Amino acid sequence: MQRGRNLPAVSWFCAWLLFFAVAPGRAADTMLGLGLGATAGFGVQADLTFEHFTRDLPLSLRLSGAYSSRDAGKALDARRVFINDNTNGTPQESAHTWQLRLDLLLPIARLGETPVRLGIGPRKAFFTGTFDFVGGNEKFDATSSPWGVGAILDAGFAVSDNLDFCLQLGLDHYFDARLEGHDTAYEPDGDHVNARRDYGWEQADDAINQPALEWFGLIGLRMRLGK
Repeated sequence: MQRGRNLPAVSWFCAWLLFFAVAPGRAADTMLGLGLGATAGFGVQADLTFEHFTRDLPLSLRLSGAYSSRDAGKALDARRVFINDNTNGTPQESAHTWQLRLDLLLPIARLGETPVRLGIGPRKAFFTGTFDFVGGNEKFDATSSPWGVGAILDAGFAVSDNLDFCLQLGLDHYFDARLEGHDTAYEPDGDHVNARRDYGWEQADDAINQPALEWFGLIGLRMRLGK
């Protein structure tokens, strides 16, 4: 069920990518990037940038896809909110987030000969936290897929005619979203499914380390693919 709800968001980003990849005369230059860095945990990002795709403004468009590890949250609290009040078993946890970003970039300053660009746009995240109570015979995933908005500062320093060394600093804000785990779901508006005891979305959000307000920083390389 969760996977099915994610398909429209993925399709929306793919449609943008296809449009700007095939539309004639829009992108003066196309660049492919790969970066390493951190948000709530270590991560990697790949991006595709269409430079100066408008005639009257020096605007660029960037599509990014990122993966990062992160802390899952509070294991015992998560168990109480989504399953029961048992305390047996040794808790083990892990989590990761897939992130999609779309940014319009505009130069706002210079660092030596290098333009510093501000990017602003929508975000979509897909979070999965796994909680395993070893010896307690309970294992479940907690998931969410929030929408958000974000901003980045980006600078690329030429290494060669076709290769840039890039630095990126960003801040993403994700809005409240449905949290699911086991056979329970909590909605921000209170329309819960099979809620435990008198718990609500606030208790689920406190137990699960889903994306909210997050800084991220990346270093990487960006290769010019040509016009």
